[in-house]
Amino acid sequence: MTDQQRRLVLASASPARLGLLRQAGLAPEVIVSGVDEDALSAATPADLARVLAEAKAAAVAARPDAAGALVVGCDSVLELDGEAHGKPADAEAATARWKAMRGRSGVLQSGHCVIDTVTGRSVSETASTTVRFGEPTDAEIAAYVATGEPLYVAGAFTLDGLSAPFVDSIDGNHGNVLGLSMPLLRKLLSEHGVAITDLWA
Repeated sequence: MTDQQRRLVLASASPARLGLLRQAGLAPEVIVSGVDEDALSAATPADLARVLAEAKAAAVAARPDAAGALVVGCDSVLELDGEAHGKPADAEAATARWKAMRGRSGVLQSGHCVIDTVTGRSVSETASTTVRFGEPTDAEIAAYVATGEPLYVAGAFTLDGLSAPFVDSIDGNHGNVLGLSMPLLRKLLSEHGVAITDLWA
């Protein structure tokens, strides 16, 4: 790591997002935003994901300990029947969600925002991935919900966990479903004049 290399800060507590960045050769610091997601709204699920990502990035970029860094904010929602679904509130909600999703398709919308704290400039965009859900039985749904995993992930599912067998296929970026599209991050960094290869650890 050179003295000239920019600091990269992830404004998210998501282990999956941190893992994706590390797998891509980056070494981000984590500063959790503390943004109240329920306080924000938008016209569409895609817009909501972007607005949430912008709010998280802005909250962290304003902190003194983020000075000089490139701040990455992300947020994901599952769009089903035109409505945005984040993390289910409880086990009952997770069960109902899975019974509504099985055998159908939804769109995982992940908002991405990158703020350069040196210039104050912010760029943001939403990436969309279609997810085709399988048809887990009521017993399989009950067993999955009992693990607690769906309460911690947008849409009550994830590709890198216990729900993987219940997702038949996707159209779009795999990382986006986990919460962060590396191709989109590369694009947003380039809009700040930063090559992603310059951030390799």
